[in-house]
Amino acid sequence: MDINYTEKVREIFSRREAPPLCCVHSYGCQQNVNDGERLTGMLCSMGCGVTDDMTCADVIILNTCAVRENAELKVYGNIGELKRLKEQKPHMVIGVCGCMAQEEKTAEKIKKSYRHVDMVFGTFATAELPRLLYEVLTERKFVADTAERENECPEGLPMVRSCSYKAGVAVMYGCNNFCSYCIVPYVKGRERSRKPENIIEEVKELVNNGCREIMLLGQNVNSYGKGLDEKINFPELLRRIDSIDGDFRIRFMSPHPKDATKELFDVMAESKKICRTIHLPLQSGSDRILREMNRQYTAEKYMDIVSYARKKMPGLSITTDIIVGFPNETYEDFTCTLDIMRAVKYDNIFSFIYSPRTGTKAAEIADMTPAEDKSRWFRELLAVQREISDEHYKRFMGRELTVLFDSVYKEEFISGKSDEFIITLVKGDPSLIGSMRKVRVTKTHNWAVEGEIIG
Repeated sequence: MDINYTEKVREIFSRREAPPLCCVHSYGCQQNVNDGERLTGMLCSMGCGVTDDMTCADVIILNTCAVRENAELKVYGNIGELKRLKEQKPHMVIGVCGCMAQEEKTAEKIKKSYRHVDMVFGTFATAELPRLLYEVLTERKFVADTAERENECPEGLPMVRSCSYKAGVAVMYGCNNFCSYCIVPYVKGRERSRKPENIIEEVKELVNNGCREIMLLGQNVNSYGKGLDEKINFPELLRRIDSIDGDFRIRFMSPHPKDATKELFDVMAESKKICRTIHLPLQSGSDRILREMNRQYTAEKYMDIVSYARKKMPGLSITTDIIVGFPNETYEDFTCTLDIMRAVKYDNIFSFIYSPRTGTKAAEIADMTPAEDKSRWFRELLAVQREISDEHYKRFMGRELTVLFDSVYKEEFISGKSDEFIITLVKGDPSLIGSMRKVRVTKTHNWAVEGEIIG
């Protein structure tokens, strides 16, 4: 007979004078944020209230990211800072989970060096949180679960959404690509797709509750469908979601260029709800570097994809990721990246100077490229993108954009994103946050546009 640990923890918490408060802090990507909402939902189902203030919390969960080692160092710093808080509140439970926690070395390091932490659990053990918390509460010992579980796609777990009008929906987990600089396949496991009916049900529930924007999430959404009994791919999943009744829009990330098919762009062009924007990570414009990165496409193949996408959707907005200074990159390699930037005219780029990640193939490469060269190239890259954006954003002048407002931007301005994922500023009341309005563009910058609400 299975033990209902959720009820057992709830019973323990019910004996306290006041309901305990939980605080889940998620680092990294939107999929991590989505996982954090699930962790919060599970803690609430066990009787916790929610707080953003760690000093008020009785249960703190740090949901970590392992993509960059600098980010890991920051997490360890934050874990260390919690020691004083634990001394003040000995009953507090501190947990570390997520991608960092999936690495066995992390659990060992925390157990040895951060004795105020009570539990560590990896990306496959989200559903085990009630059991782990129960063991901590009843036995007051350190517990860990970093086991990898095959075909693990958590379903039916409660969630507490951090936003009522925008939501992420995971369509798959894991990655099979093994890019040489990336740790993700080692901490997220192999690709596992959720059943389409579960995804559709989740989207319908969100839309019925007033959600205006759905972000479909996966390490490589273009691989969706592999391993499922039903023969379905990502374009077909998009078709089904697009047909759901309701006034909402659809985004997705991240697609891998090697799996970006013509069918994907055909579906986007035919759809009513899919935003005319795509994040298409380039990483490098040099075929030599792309091979070293194990990206499995060439610069020519990438440009063929962009050309077809823009042919089907002339106004398509494209953003990308770029790594500068991969081991032994030359200036000639780097200029190939600049050439593609100028040809594609990205609306925005997310760029980084390469830093080695222990546990990846690239970290084993002896790098002869001087750090000062990498920094100089990085500055040049940003300058080129500013020039492109200065000119490219002018295409929005006078146009009408559909904008979902999501924040206050200085004094009387509010900010939101258009269908094209362009930051849009207008003079408006904060009460408009969460609403979708038509905006006529009256001014352009190299990072955003300004406009006025129509009607």
